[in-house]
Amino acid sequence: MLDRLSNHIQKQLPFVAYRKPNALLTNVILQKNDLLHTVSDFTESGFVFAPFDTTKQTILIPFDEILSGELNRLQEDKTSIEAFHPSAEAQKKHVQLVQKGVDTIQNSEIKKIVLSRKEEIISETNPLVLFERLRDTYPTAFVYLWFHPKVGMWAGATPETLVKATGTTITTMSLAGTRKFEENTVIPWNQKEIEEQQIVTDYIVHKLQDITTNITVSKAETHQAGSLAHLRSMISGRMISTINIGDIITTLHPTPAICGFPTEAAKAFILQEEHYDRAFYTGYLGELNMRKETSRNRNRKNQENSAYRTVRTNSELYVNLRCMQLTHHKRILYIGGGITKDSNPELEWQETVAKSQIMKRVL
Repeated sequence: MLDRLSNHIQKQLPFVAYRKPNALLTNVILQKNDLLHTVSDFTESGFVFAPFDTTKQTILIPFDEILSGELNRLQEDKTSIEAFHPSAEAQKKHVQLVQKGVDTIQNSEIKKIVLSRKEEIISETNPLVLFERLRDTYPTAFVYLWFHPKVGMWAGATPETLVKATGTTITTMSLAGTRKFEENTVIPWNQKEIEEQQIVTDYIVHKLQDITTNITVSKAETHQAGSLAHLRSMISGRMISTINIGDIITTLHPTPAICGFPTEAAKAFILQEEHYDRAFYTGYLGELNMRKETSRNRNRKNQENSAYRTVRTNSELYVNLRCMQLTHHKRILYIGGGITKDSNPELEWQETVAKSQIMKRVL
């Protein structure tokens, strides 16, 4: 499988390699040519890679060839990298941006804005080595390496599910608040973090009310994501008969966890004030309409058993957090955090520095 991946990279053909949370096996999807496929109505089937800005195209790698198994270990390369400390200028710009966000929230209807920055690091580490390190370092995350010659190469380890759909049953999550994770320690979440997570939960439930039934919400609990911890609630329901997975995706994306609330006002602030293109950071990625056949009764004879087979389409999509863009000589990291009326700009800067360590650790 590793040889096939390396060969695809050499031939500059589209592919994605990914490992789901807590899984042992890696999946690889290989596209047979370099055509650029996009999503038009979410009836398509393949691995999707969507940007933050919903006015831009969602890329699709069709299920031309699917491999699954364990990847061989690679020999570590010892390429040099520059120092990892962000500049004083970068700090100043981000603190000013956050202050502007806080001022806007205090003087408008907006309750939360997620503000981000990017950081460029000189590095030529083999992308497959990075992917291996991501898999080893973040076993509970969705880890991926994605490439299309007409778009570029991205890698990441995200803790956040956008939506999982099995038949008509959907599951999503409300994830917010960030603290450093410490073993055997109960995290004392403060009011700002609890409210931030509740905003996300309430928003998702409200958005799903008209298109799903039987909505259930779990209690907010601490969720570990590598060296960080977040507050998380799981939300599930059933799609009503006139709704498909595309309706769920367009209803949920972008969530307050990566944009803000109210969504349109927060998004307008981001697009106007961040002064850089997030591209696929805080977009989403994953399997769209993957057909899976299941047997209802495995004990029957094969001839009879064929009548008991059912085919369902499953979708499993993740929010593209904790990610980097890979160019020939650089690794471009994307980091952000949720801002509310009580946010401290200096502390918000420190939070982005802590989050950046997730990607820097594998570099």
